[in-house]
Amino acid sequence: MKKLFLPLLLMLSFVAFSQNEVPNIDLKTMDGKTFNSQDLAKEGKVTVISLWATWCVPCLKELDAINEIYPDWQAETNVELFAISVDDSRTVKRVKPLISGKGWDYTILLDTNNDFKRALGAATVPLTLLVKDNQIVFRHSGYSPGAEYELYEKIKEFSN
Repeated sequence: MKKLFLPLLLMLSFVAFSQNEVPNIDLKTMDGKTFNSQDLAKEGKVTVISLWATWCVPCLKELDAINEIYPDWQAETNVELFAISVDDSRTVKRVKPLISGKGWDYTILLDTNNDFKRALGAATVPLTLLVKDNQIVFRHSGYSPGAEYELYEKIKEFSN
């Protein structure tokens, strides 16, 4: 039993540690260019990463709610939001028309193979991360009305 305990403990600590950092995964931009996830978090700057999908109603509600107050957030904290779609190859064609109709002022990235989502250990969307210096400093899964205000409080806390 003791022989199993140490390797298991090391493995669990590795998994826990890896989820505190932004994984190194190649994503795609809306025009098909490669974008490395390490470029999401600028040094010293707070970044919001939102994992979402076109078929996820809570995801759309969250991104719509944030969109209404996002210009204020940017003016006050210089925060940037990256909305990463986890739509697969069957539904990714819905992303561009949806965001065109929404008028979101976010950088939209695509994770069609769910590599980024898997590397984060994310079971469901929406998943919202707050990142500073490539470290995940806040993580929230799901959405309920008003959660965007809690997120903004966290943004201000880590922007100082």
